[in-house]
Amino acid sequence: MELPQPAPVTILLQKWRRGDPSALVQVVEIVDRELHRLAASYLRRERSGHILQPTGLVNEVFLRLIGHGAQPDWESRSHFVAIAAQHMRQILVDYARRQRAAKRGDGRTMISLDDAQAATDPRPVDLLALDEALDRLSEVDARKARAIELKFFGGLEMAEIAAVLDISLKTVEKDVRLGAAWLRSALNAQPTL
Repeated sequence: MELPQPAPVTILLQKWRRGDPSALVQVVEIVDRELHRLAASYLRRERSGHILQPTGLVNEVFLRLIGHGAQPDWESRSHFVAIAAQHMRQILVDYARRQRAAKRGDGRTMISLDDAQAATDPRPVDLLALDEALDRLSEVDARKARAIELKFFGGLEMAEIAAVLDISLKTVEKDVRLGAAWLRSALNAQPTL
């Protein structure tokens, strides 16, 4: 029986780790469209007049990913996107914090928690409140918080999340479902400003 071949991004990441700088250029070309789609999706759910643009957000993510000269040990495309999702979340949260500070209180950045229902049933959520709720969920159940982050900020499919977290698909589905319910409950319990 023949073993499955690694995905092209995984091979390119391995080549880059071994010192081939052109491999990273190819990885960027492959994942750029995906990260751009994610960034555009997030920013569509933000308040109108948002000064961040998808290209700027993706560029900032790439600067954080590869701009420090270090060579992270990315294992696959899913792992690369998962790390990019963490950076995207942090960039958006940092931006929302700066906006809130500039407006002294009512600079909440609204997004939709239910990515799948965003087009038909948007439920605006304060990005800072979501970030704080994810941090609290992480204290209670780090795996569920990570699965939600990978789904929401990384746009990964359930099978990809399972691979990144090294757990079964059923466990991921349960974690995402329960984690989202926990977050909804935590966000609904917060007082509005």
